[in-house]
Amino acid sequence: MNVKVLLLFLLWPMAALSQGFAGLGTDADGFAIPEPDPVFDFPSDHGPHPDYRIEWWYLTANLSDADGTPYGLQWTLFRSALAPGEAEGWQSPQVWFAHAAVTTPDAHFATERFARGGTGVAGVVPEPFRAWIDEWVMEGETLDAVRLRAQGPDFGYQMELTAQGPLVFQGQGGFSVKSADGQASYYYSQPFYQIAGTLMLPEGPVEVTGQAWLDREWSSQPLSENQTGWDWFSLSFDSGDKMMGFQLRQRDGSRFTASTWIEPDGSTTPYPDGAFRAEPLETTSVAGRDVPTAWQVRLPDRGVDVRVEALNPNAWMPLSIPYWEGPVRVSGSHTGVGYLEMTGYE
Repeated sequence: MNVKVLLLFLLWPMAALSQGFAGLGTDADGFAIPEPDPVFDFPSDHGPHPDYRIEWWYLTANLSDADGTPYGLQWTLFRSALAPGEAEGWQSPQVWFAHAAVTTPDAHFATERFARGGTGVAGVVPEPFRAWIDEWVMEGETLDAVRLRAQGPDFGYQMELTAQGPLVFQGQGGFSVKSADGQASYYYSQPFYQIAGTLMLPEGPVEVTGQAWLDREWSSQPLSENQTGWDWFSLSFDSGDKMMGFQLRQRDGSRFTASTWIEPDGSTTPYPDGAFRAEPLETTSVAGRDVPTAWQVRLPDRGVDVRVEALNPNAWMPLSIPYWEGPVRVSGSHTGVGYLEMTGYE
């Protein structure tokens, strides 16, 4: 067992590990549970919610250099609680970990960090906004304009992001239902970032520009115990419209889906279970798993019928909790770019 996996076992309850990605289907006794009709309080809600078991600040970006070569970037900070609340020092029940990645057409780089809450090594402050673990940082006076940096053994990046549109609330006003049993999360996004900066790759620095998407989500049991993983899409079309859609795979082979259509001005239309459809077209053998890396994605109410294809099918995150995450290209009824995340593929 490597040191990172050993640390994960020391910091996380065994029940959570046995349930897969962050133990999101395990019982949430003692933790706060999301309720319908949330009232958000900003900038406070940009910060942590320690009475909920799991939370993330999840940024992905589609980038290109001066020659048009495409790239992808990920920066994610997670908070996972062993118990509700906060305390000083090593008495803190909060565990922080982070993932960073860069994807090129020919390579995928990924790394991770871990920290215990209460020690100052990791955390989030809502105003001025600062999210960090070690020297990995996302920070700015507000969430509308932030600087971003991370460094791994073989890659790194320094970026500046500026929001060109409003926050978007997923589901019903930010209450995002995840199962027929009613499991849910609080979920909002900033899908309108313009991003520019430098990728540090083995062959040298690369100046890039593009668009980025931040997801903010917190809950205590967002999955049903009968769900095994998810396929999540964030798509930015050349028309200026955007779409978030996910399907949660159930043990009986069925799917629970949800989607949000986002207009260029930020107005939204949420769609319930069954409206969004995603069917795998091609699989790739990666890390000993057969993972779908080309999809047919449909949202008939908006005339969406597109092929979503990985820029690099080998964008596997070989971390303590393994999953697939990478940039995608969109063709068909709509064209554009986006990101795809897939968990639970064994």
